[in-house]
Amino acid sequence: MAEASGPRQSKNKANGQETFIRFATMQRMEHWVLMITFIVLAVTGLAQKFYTGGIAEWIVLRLGGIVNTRLIHRIFAGIFTFSVVFHLSYVLYGVFTKRSRPSMLPTVKDFRDVVQDIRYSFGLVKKPPQFGRFDYRQKFEYWGILFGGFIIILSGLVLWFPTVATSFLPGQFVPAAKEFHGNEATLAVIVIVIWHLYDVMFRPGIFPADTTIFTGKISKHRIIEEHPLEYSDISGKTSETPLEK
Repeated sequence: MAEASGPRQSKNKANGQETFIRFATMQRMEHWVLMITFIVLAVTGLAQKFYTGGIAEWIVLRLGGIVNTRLIHRIFAGIFTFSVVFHLSYVLYGVFTKRSRPSMLPTVKDFRDVVQDIRYSFGLVKKPPQFGRFDYRQKFEYWGILFGGFIIILSGLVLWFPTVATSFLPGQFVPAAKEFHGNEATLAVIVIVIWHLYDVMFRPGIFPADTTIFTGKISKHRIIEEHPLEYSDISGKTSETPLEK
């Protein structure tokens, strides 16, 4: 998961190319956990939601039946829930204890960037918006994952413990939770496949893949091109500084 407040980048020489540290070790580990749990939950969850499909039946059988499929789903649901709680605690600790800058918070500039980006795409302005540490698309995806995660976790708990839930909630909450859980999970998979995978794998300039979240490093060329305001903040140079050859 992209971090909501990050350490200031530091320069690092690698293979003769100047790079910047973009993600700390803890943030990269969080992404690994999220990526693995998301894949397992998507496979086991969608196999249960669309159980009449041939592929779903094949997956359930390969996992040892519906009981094993549900068990695996619940184990990784617990890991996912813990990772979300850990992430929020990690962010809040950084903000209130280390005074880290919450760079994932939406600002007025983000809304202006959306308008300018649309105008630039239609050729109405000559320059695209200048982004800092995270652009509006990355913030949108981050908060979408966070809010979607809460919906999935809460509805999943109702489905996991229906007797406990209905002891203080109307019984209609159980079928409602089932719809919320399945539809939100399906939406999350669609967004990841269509939006996220394109942005980190097939987008021009980074194909075949953006490895920053795995290595923690971003090249000087990319940070100037994609995050010029952040580069200005780090280097003290303006975002119009030409790339060194």
